[in-house]
Amino acid sequence: MAELRRNTDDERRDAHRDEAELWAELVGTARRTVTDGLVVGTSGNVSVRCGDLVLVTPSGVPYDRLTPADITGVDLTGRQVLGTLVPTSELPMHLAVYRTTDARAVVHTHAVHATAVSTLVPELPLVHYMAAALGGPVRVAPYAAYGTDELAENMLRALAGRSGCLLQNHGMVTYGATLAQAYDRTAQLEWMCRLWLTASSVPGLAPSLLSEAQLAEAGERLKGYGQRR
Repeated sequence: MAELRRNTDDERRDAHRDEAELWAELVGTARRTVTDGLVVGTSGNVSVRCGDLVLVTPSGVPYDRLTPADITGVDLTGRQVLGTLVPTSELPMHLAVYRTTDARAVVHTHAVHATAVSTLVPELPLVHYMAAALGGPVRVAPYAAYGTDELAENMLRALAGRSGCLLQNHGMVTYGATLAQAYDRTAQLEWMCRLWLTASSVPGLAPSLLSEAQLAEAGERLKGYGQRR
């Protein structure tokens, strides 16, 4: 009996340590979105999954004021189980991603170029092969008020087969297996949006676009990209 109690105590300590480490990483990622100019003020939000627990940035609190004591967590139904700060208003969007994909982290920002593109086209034109890293042409989810189930549903349709999408007149969402991967996809999508806007702004010229076949080829090549471990 004593051995069982010790094992249970050890598991609880490990869980708390994991939560604390993930919270620190989440706060660092959220602060990076500000430093890199992807959000202004308290716009945007970040979350990370730890088992059936979702740690998420709280609503309306500047990221540089967050401390370890401000840890905020909900279960997959949205019920708050950690902390006293109110979770982000975009919680329905984050939870929808976790319920329907294998995501372990989600990043949502109001990045300028991504938001600008979301007001112009229903899909980001294939201006660069890195679209393959997000699963294919990046779609724009139709507009719906922030924080609503309608927005979450629109986002899920735009995310089908993708790990990122734009939100019309709003911003973008990306997800990944880690916070680092989700953030990298956010930065990559913002860069592609900036690239297309820049190329499209030259008077009398239109950017060349990749074909679906060229994108598929790039996708295959990207599977072997990086260091083997």
